[in-house]
Amino acid sequence: MIEQLLRTPLTELTGVRHPVVQTGMGWVAGPRLVSGTANAGGLGILASATMTYDELDHAIREVKGRTAEPFGVNLRADAADAPRRVDLLIEHGVKVASFALAPKPELIGKLKDHGIVVMPSVGAARHAEKVAGWGADLVMIQGGEGGGHTGSVPTTLLLPSVLDAVDIPVVAAGGFFDGRGLAAALAYGAAGVGMGTRFLLTQDSSVPEAVKRLYLSYGLDGTVVTSKVDGMPHRMLRTDLVEEVESGGRLRRLAPTARRTMEFKKASGMSWRQVAVDGRAMKKAGERSWGQMVLAANTPTMLKSGLVDGDTDAGVLAAGQVVGLLDDLPTCEELVDRVVTEAAERVGALARLQA
Repeated sequence: MIEQLLRTPLTELTGVRHPVVQTGMGWVAGPRLVSGTANAGGLGILASATMTYDELDHAIREVKGRTAEPFGVNLRADAADAPRRVDLLIEHGVKVASFALAPKPELIGKLKDHGIVVMPSVGAARHAEKVAGWGADLVMIQGGEGGGHTGSVPTTLLLPSVLDAVDIPVVAAGGFFDGRGLAAALAYGAAGVGMGTRFLLTQDSSVPEAVKRLYLSYGLDGTVVTSKVDGMPHRMLRTDLVEEVESGGRLRRLAPTARRTMEFKKASGMSWRQVAVDGRAMKKAGERSWGQMVLAANTPTMLKSGLVDGDTDAGVLAAGQVVGLLDDLPTCEELVDRVVTEAAERVGALARLQA
């Protein structure tokens, strides 16, 4: 475990040693991975969108039992019980609250009143300006190279556009996996980097070993962005299932979609009324059609099939393009140490270029 080599607004705000964030990946970012990242000096983010309230409570307690270091929790701002989950973070003294969608100003204010750092994820400069105006402490951007739900603008263009638009710190995600990337992000003016696929492929990740090995077998052309799984652009591995979904029509997908809606309802413990309330909120926030909202039921159970159950034939495997450059499964400590060490060396080499 290395000492602090790089001090940025991210490390100052959150109290972590290194400007490296493990993103809140559903079904992947559980207590083991989050605590492994935290103990390595990075900022681990617990993914709560796939958890019930009670499961989140248990997961936070487990992380606290595994580490005394700061960590965060990712929340769905459009969830019907978002205010209750915010209260849970306050109760447990969680250091960072991250959001996949813009949280309401009153939620931001409540979190900040209790000393919790607020970090929404944004996909455009205008979104960053909005949440900055509402009091967010920093924002995370994800370029199109990133896995899971993603946009079309690459990190190299999205990052400077957001940096120019806001005065709060910006964390860059999408395409990062080593110290060169961290050094480049810092050179742009970012406060640190977020990595998802790179942390998924660590020994501390709970993803089944066979699935990890499958990820490592893919090249740079091994991912595809499709909207046919849940109605939103989603970057994932080119598995046989994804190819089949890509080539299938809407009617062909209707029966599996309905089945997975029922499976997710049962697994989440939600009532049909809660499903409907969340669906309306997601539709309003993302301006999705009702057809897309039905398709969105695919995502939780299909991801779980692959990332938890290890069924690569039945599941969807979200992945960033960096998967094609990865060939090992380090521990979180080994990963963070080498990323930060290499970044510090690169930053030093850049400084020596000055006349």
